[in-house]
This record gives sequence, C-alpha cells and structure tokens, in this order.
Amino acid sequence: MSKPIASYSPFRRAGNTVYCSGQIPLIPQTGELLHGSITEEVNLALDNLAAVLRDAGTGLDRVVKTTVFLIDPRDYAEMDAAYRTRFADPLPAREAVFVAGLPKQARVEISAIAVD
Repeated sequence: MSKPIASYSPFRRAGNTVYCSGQIPLIPQTGELLHGSITEEVNLALDNLAAVLRDAGTGLDRVVKTTVFLIDPRDYAEMDAAYRTRFADPLPAREAVFVAGLPKQARVEISAIAVD
C-alpha cells in the first residue's frame, strides 16, 4: 500500500463500519502515478483500495458503497466495465462524480465504505 499523499488516514473504523479514503492508481513500489488505460488505472486504484481494506481487517467483498471520481465523462463506460469485474452481486451502491481534477493529476479515484 502506498503512503498517503496528504494529511489523511487511509481508513477509519467506526464500530463495524470501515470508511476508506479515495485511492488513485499509485504504483505501491514507487508511489508514482500509473499512466495507462482507464481499465488499468481503475484496476490499480481498486488494488490499492483492497490493500487498505486488508489493513482494516476486511475486503472488497464487504464493500457496501463506493464513490468513483472521474475527470473525463468519456471514461465512464470503460471504468464501469473494469469496476464490474472486481465486485460480485449484489454490487455496492455507487455514484460516479465528474470533477475538474484529482490529486497527482489522476484520472480516477475510488473511495469506499465496508462493513464487517
């Protein structure tokens, strides 16, 4: 798991709920941003989210809600296809939000709420 790039905790626990900060496609070994297809970037952001969840004692299978931030609406369909391969039914509740910019010039960021 990459270290946070600003002043925040990767996750906070409140009872049996885990709130995960947004994850961007940072390469864990270098801390550098991956510049690839949106599919590759979504998968790495989700890998990073899975690492945060493991540190919190849970996993992607316990995620009940996500927020996906994208800078380009044209990436939505490809993001959705990549995202869909990582979660089983029932899928987490989700919103996609289009923003003007993300940390480190990332194209995607994904945050999550999980329960134990």
